[in-house]
Amino acid sequence: MNGEALSPAALLARLNSLGGENAIGRVDIVENRYVGMKSRGVYETPGGTILRVAHQAMESITMDREVMHIRDGLVPRYAEMVYYGYWFSPERKMLQALMDEAQKNVSGVVRLKLYKGNCIVAGRKSDQSLYHAGFATFEEDEVYNQKDAAGFIRLNALRLRIANIMGRK
Repeated sequence: MNGEALSPAALLARLNSLGGENAIGRVDIVENRYVGMKSRGVYETPGGTILRVAHQAMESITMDREVMHIRDGLVPRYAEMVYYGYWFSPERKMLQALMDEAQKNVSGVVRLKLYKGNCIVAGRKSDQSLYHAGFATFEEDEVYNQKDAAGFIRLNALRLRIANIMGRK
């Protein structure tokens, strides 16, 4: 943090302090308990919230879109298993292997600004980044050919054209 290597516990303690001073991570949630009732909890998770924002910012430049979609679809099930106490279950261990694989290239530096309850991403960089400004253009370049879009658009619209045709009969 700020160029200083910290143990996970020391990092979380420092982020809890900084985040607490800036009202980061206050949440009021209604949860679905395992036994079927709802319960309300008000929590303060400043360090965890800051780490989550930073991690998501790093994932946004280092994680493949389709890998992220699969991971995001499985996160609720993973969280439920942990919440319900199935940490040592075979299904949680199986999902852990997938989560670990999805995270293998997620590393780098994230800059954050903390202000009045907000945790704002101010910058991020990584040697593993999939983002390249030269590739993200719709101008002439070596990676993306605008002519490819015409076929792509036609294929994606095919189901809509068929539905429209069928609706006319």
